[in-house]
Amino acid sequence: MNFRLLSFFLGKLCLTCGAALLLPSLLALYGDEKTAYDFLSSSLIAGSLGFFFVGYGNADGKGITYREGVAIVGLGWLIITLLGSLPYIFAGVLDPVSAFFESVSGFTTTGVTAFEKISSLPSSVLLWQSMTHWFGGIGIVVVFIALLPQVGSGTVHMFNAEVTGPTAERVMPRIKNTALVLFKIYALFTLSAMLLLMLAGMSVFDAVTHSLSTIAAGGFSNYDDGIAHFNSPLIEGIITFFMIVAGSNFGLYYQASHNGLRALWQNTEFRAYVSIIVLMSIAIACNLYYNNVFNGTNSLRYSIFHVTSVISTTGFVSGDFNNWPTFSKLGLLFLMVVGGCAGSTAGGIKVSRLVVLVKMVFAHLKGTFHPSMVFDITMNGKTVPSRVIAGIARFFFLYVVVFAVLSFLMAASGLSVVESISIIAATISSVGPVLGVAEAAFVYSEITPFGKMVVCLSMLLGRLELFTLLVLLRPEFWRSTRYW
Repeated sequence: MNFRLLSFFLGKLCLTCGAALLLPSLLALYGDEKTAYDFLSSSLIAGSLGFFFVGYGNADGKGITYREGVAIVGLGWLIITLLGSLPYIFAGVLDPVSAFFESVSGFTTTGVTAFEKISSLPSSVLLWQSMTHWFGGIGIVVVFIALLPQVGSGTVHMFNAEVTGPTAERVMPRIKNTALVLFKIYALFTLSAMLLLMLAGMSVFDAVTHSLSTIAAGGFSNYDDGIAHFNSPLIEGIITFFMIVAGSNFGLYYQASHNGLRALWQNTEFRAYVSIIVLMSIAIACNLYYNNVFNGTNSLRYSIFHVTSVISTTGFVSGDFNNWPTFSKLGLLFLMVVGGCAGSTAGGIKVSRLVVLVKMVFAHLKGTFHPSMVFDITMNGKTVPSRVIAGIARFFFLYVVVFAVLSFLMAASGLSVVESISIIAATISSVGPVLGVAEAAFVYSEITPFGKMVVCLSMLLGRLELFTLLVLLRPEFWRSTRYW
């Protein structure tokens, strides 16, 4: 392990975080809020730590191996989430454990909160919440690679360790160019959502924070009742569209800009993603209508919004879906686990993995009737390599094991079986809303400190897709001198 190289890149990440903390401090100064000095102090600590790491480190980016890349991403996320908790602690709005919980929830775009009342928070704190979403949505390391010059060719390992999905596809030959293209698309969608929400009647500040949360598939809102506060079908429609966008592969948008919109529908995962949204929206709308929960129009309105919110793992709510029929809640629970597309800001298992797993099951079923035949599993007209299929199978098995272990740990904190399973399902998938606990806009302030730390672990494991964080626990990872 090249610790000096590791130190250099972690230092740069700390400096980036320190610069980001200056934005809410400027808002606090403008609004004459007491939190201005809390953010400035946090920025100073992040910057000082960054200069210390950079001073000790070495900038040889070409020396990054797989091991250094994974370590930078794993430790980088831990350090950034710790630094992101400082404003909450200094402002006195949360205790240290809850502050770390809030920071992890923000950066992992889970969107659960330890605050009992969000609407009473200073504007600077609300902005920082949404900013953590935005930086964590596309990935703090991807932003780092895109914006900082001369980070080295070895950053492919950092990129692969953070980008979600069974494979990390490039849209450009060079990783830095790929990261920059994804960042530009990400920023363009954010700006577009912001302008449309302002035209729909949101204030400038509300439009800024909600657009940051929407494109990041995060879910933090400025109001305790979430999107229901606006009671506007137009605002819900705009947010629904951008939630669908956020849950799709951002690299696919680059292809569509060059090859036309047909590139979207030619993609197997995108077709499956849209098909799931359409079918589940119709099924849940019919269930709501025939159970007299809403009339026909509102059944479709609330069904489409919440189906999109859950499958994109954004977690916005426009009503309490815990009062919905059991079929509708089970449908949302299924979407919660599935998640969005690979290469998106969404969490979950990912649609591409689900498609491959389903095709793998059918291939094995056919194999029982035709033992001599060879069945290929295809995606986008191409055969999926056996190593990718094996990797997906390993991921799914590990996902189930980690899910079970974390659920047991949550039960040990004093919660019921349903509560424990629901909370882990919501947080490991980065969704946020919890089915069967209290209400759709459930807050986590009542969970014990031990329970909050378990949830933090669940959120980080889900965002980094298990392996990146778990591999750091292996002693061999740190001791071995073998070139990984």
